[in-house]
Amino acid sequence: MAIAYDIALMHTEPEVDSGAPVVAVEDVRKAFAGHTVLDGINLHVTRGETLAVLGRSGTGKSVLLRLIIGLETPDSGSICIHDQDIAGLVLDRMGEIRKKMGFLFQHAALYDSLTVAENVAFPLEHHRRDMSRSDRVDRVMQLLAEVGMEGAVDKMPSDISGGMQKRVGLARALALEPEILLLDEPTAGLDPISSGEIDELILKLQRERRMASIVVTHDLHSAKMIANSLALLDQGKVVIEGRFEDLQQSDIGFVKEFLKQS
Repeated sequence: MAIAYDIALMHTEPEVDSGAPVVAVEDVRKAFAGHTVLDGINLHVTRGETLAVLGRSGTGKSVLLRLIIGLETPDSGSICIHDQDIAGLVLDRMGEIRKKMGFLFQHAALYDSLTVAENVAFPLEHHRRDMSRSDRVDRVMQLLAEVGMEGAVDKMPSDISGGMQKRVGLARALALEPEILLLDEPTAGLDPISSGEIDELILKLQRERRMASIVVTHDLHSAKMIANSLALLDQGKVVIEGRFEDLQQSDIGFVKEFLKQS
């Protein structure tokens, strides 16, 4: 199932726009039951950029994704998608903004009772009722081909490996042609070969689609491969943000310890 790439291309970063950010997180704070999870977070992602958010367990990385997709509301600060602050938006308007986002859950979160093709078709059936059935079938086949899963159309999620499930999850996340891609631990639980294939696939999709992407990951090697910039969180704050080389050259004790243990 490996996807072949020229080695030089593997290290060619997608082109990043220098314009206004697609996602802007400004001074965001969030607490649960009096426990501060995010404490004044500032992050910006432009078109074509992949930002990797790193940190130990419990540092608020997944909470950040839930805030961006509107499943949680910040206690203070703002989260803007194309300059639109999403806090307090009515459900219909938030639904329209979510259509611009693709989300890959940590464990792919495929529907067990649906085939691979039916899983990928699910968002099209619910949000693109203007599409004919034949157009939906064509679109599903195109998406599965993009992620190298066209041979598994009729298989059930339980019949394919974890890496294959992640591929199908990516295909589903891309179904509505999102401008923003959110990835929660895309290589978690995978062997090194499968992890590398997912990294290559994410890079390929970024070059072709130039989305604004945010990936939450514990996998420093993966983050180094796929991200233009990295943000390291600790105690609810961004300790450092920059390229991988910036983290390597940092004199901050926590950064040095994190790199050593990762």
